[in-house]
Amino acid sequence: MTAQRQERYGSRRQIALFALLAGFFCTHSLDFAARAATTERVVVNRYSGLAIEGFDPVAYFTESMAVEGLPDIEAREAGAVWRFRNEGNRASFVAHPEIYGPQFGGYDPVDLGRGVTYAGNPRFWVVAGQRLYLFGREDNRDAFAANPLPFLKEATVRWPVLEQGLAQ
Repeated sequence: MTAQRQERYGSRRQIALFALLAGFFCTHSLDFAARAATTERVVVNRYSGLAIEGFDPVAYFTESMAVEGLPDIEAREAGAVWRFRNEGNRASFVAHPEIYGPQFGGYDPVDLGRGVTYAGNPRFWVVAGQRLYLFGREDNRDAFAANPLPFLKEATVRWPVLEQGLAQ
């Protein structure tokens, strides 16, 4: 083989190796990015850092409605920023986040029962058994509200495994 052929053959091999490695790293980095973007133990807006889109979690109990919290009244809990309508709601939440925070980290319990983590929408909610549940769709909320027990049984069984798969 001439030196010119060897040079051409060698550069083709280098290009092929580079393309193979680039494809490998692109595929795996995209897979990692997709997992990182959708795996939180508490549903948080990735741009604002707000839990439940800034709605006051205590207001679901005290006012029986979804009420947006105020930017001036916040607390940090479980890696998220929570907003409140007033200082009293903030104090109640800080004292008992396990009671006032949405169950299952704000994931839809109907979908959890199916083995899927789907973020709840703070506008689709139910307080059942003195706990707040958020739902991704209105029909999930309506089905849950009609008979929560079977959905809670399934979600409770599946949640520990699903929660482990979520980032901290």
